[in-house]
Amino acid sequence: MNWRRIGKLMKKELLQTLRDRRLLGVLFLAPVFQLFLFGYAVSTDVNHVATAVYDADRTAASRQLVERFMRSGYFDYRAALDHPAQIDHLLNTGKVQMVLHIPRGFANDLQRGRTAQVQSIMDGTDSTTAGIAAGYVEGVVRAYAAGISVERLVRARGVVSSVPGIDARLRVWYNPELKSVQFMVPGVLCMILLIITMMMTALAIVKEKEIGTLEQLIVTPITATELMLGKTLPFLLIGLVDLAAVLLVAAHVFHVAVAGSVLLLFAISILFLMTTLGLGIFISTISKTQHEATLTSFFFFLPFILLSGFMFPVENMPRVVQWITYAIPLRYFLEVIRGIFLKGNDLSVLWPHVLVLAAFGITIISVSAWRFQKRVG
Repeated sequence: MNWRRIGKLMKKELLQTLRDRRLLGVLFLAPVFQLFLFGYAVSTDVNHVATAVYDADRTAASRQLVERFMRSGYFDYRAALDHPAQIDHLLNTGKVQMVLHIPRGFANDLQRGRTAQVQSIMDGTDSTTAGIAAGYVEGVVRAYAAGISVERLVRARGVVSSVPGIDARLRVWYNPELKSVQFMVPGVLCMILLIITMMMTALAIVKEKEIGTLEQLIVTPITATELMLGKTLPFLLIGLVDLAAVLLVAAHVFHVAVAGSVLLLFAISILFLMTTLGLGIFISTISKTQHEATLTSFFFFLPFILLSGFMFPVENMPRVVQWITYAIPLRYFLEVIRGIFLKGNDLSVLWPHVLVLAAFGITIISVSAWRFQKRVG
C-alpha cells in the first residue's frame, strides 16, 4: 500500500470538490440548515393542542375547569360549541384536535359529592399527539379534582361525608386504538412518491448530460418539450404504480384501508406528482453530474419531510417556522392523504388543500419547463 499515492488522490479529490461552487453549497450550507431544523424547529413536545369546548353545564365550576385546561399551557382555546353536532365538523376539517365536553349536571354532581364526568374527544389521526394529549387531560382533571377536594375539606374543617371526584372519559375518533401505523402509512406513501419521482427524474436527465447523449438527442427532430415529457411521464406512471402497491400493502399487511375515495386519492396524487416531477426537472437544470443531482435532491427532501408534519406536528414549531411550512407542498398533500385515508374526507372538505396543490404543481412545473427548454435551446 502506497500512502503517497493515496495522499495525492485525496488532494485531487479535495481540490476538485472545492472548485465546484454549487456542490460546495450543498456540502456545507445544507448541513448547517439541517442543524437549525433539528435544533430549533423540530420538536416532539406537544404544547399546543387546538381545543374546542362544549360546555353543556355553563356553571362557575365548569368555567373553572376550562380555565384550568387553558392555563396548563398544553391546550389552545379555539372555539366554544353550542351543539354536539358541531363536534364532528371541527374534528373532520382538522380545525381542532380535541373537544372538551362538560355535560349538564357537572357542578351539581360536585356539590353533592358525586363523581362528575368529563369527556375529551380526540382526533386520533396523529396517534402520538393524541396519546400525549390524553395524558395531559388526565393530569389536568386530576389536579382540578384534588383542588376541589382540598377546598371542601378546609371549608368543612375535615368533617365531610363524601369527597367529590371527576371521571374523565376519553374518546378517540378516526384511530380509536391509537395505532401509529394508521398515522405513518399515509406519510410513508407521500415520502415514497416524493423521493422516487423527484430524484429519478433528475437523475434520468442528468445522466443523459453526463454520458453525452443529451446533445445527440437535441440535434434530432425531437423538441425540448417532447424530450421533457418523454423523460417525466414514465416516472409519473411509476409513481402511480407505487401508489397502488402501497395501498395494497397497507390494506392487506397493515390492515389500513382507505376510508374515502381511492379515485380521488389518485387524482390528487397526480397534482402532487406535478410538483415532484417539476422539482426533478429543476434539479436537472442546476446539476452537472448524477452525484450532484442526488445531493441536491436531498437538499429539497429533508426540509419537506421535517417541515410538512410528516414526523412532527406543525403546531409545535415556532411561529416563524410555521409560516415557512406554508411554502411546503408536502404539507398540503399530507393533509389530503390522511384526510382521505383515515377520515374519509371528500372534496367538500379538502378543496382548499387541492387548490394550493394545483397552484404549486402548475407553477413549479412551468418554471422548471422554462428553464429546461432554455438550457436545451
